[in-house]
Amino acid sequence: MPTVDLGTTNTFLGIMAVVSVLEALLLIGIGVGAFIAYRRMTLMMADLEARQIAPLREKVEGILTDVRTVTANVSHQSERVHHAITDTLDRVDETAGRVKGTVRDRVHQAVGVVRGVRAVFMTLLGADARHEPPAPAPGRV
Repeated sequence: MPTVDLGTTNTFLGIMAVVSVLEALLLIGIGVGAFIAYRRMTLMMADLEARQIAPLREKVEGILTDVRTVTANVSHQSERVHHAITDTLDRVDETAGRVKGTVRDRVHQAVGVVRGVRAVFMTLLGADARHEPPAPAPGRV
């Protein structure tokens, strides 16, 4: 069997081992750097939220509270107006019915008086002067 020189192979294996260790250290460094960047971004976002978003949220909540209050007041007032209009229309209908009934009663009384006076005149003038209905107008049926 021939003797094989393993020096070159061992050198390449050593270089590969060193490169593997360097790659592992590089990956660990990238992981640590990513973690540090993540922590910084988290702190920056928390700071941004505390300085900018929290005051805006408070203002928006205050505005929403005002809007709710105004909406409730408008709803209440519109309901009051609706009831007032409904009550007014009911009263107008009732008054119109009363006026109609009163006018009708007065007209019936006046017609009764006129018929009574006419009957008296007819009786006094005699039976010959009975009222004849008017002749129909030409062209009317």
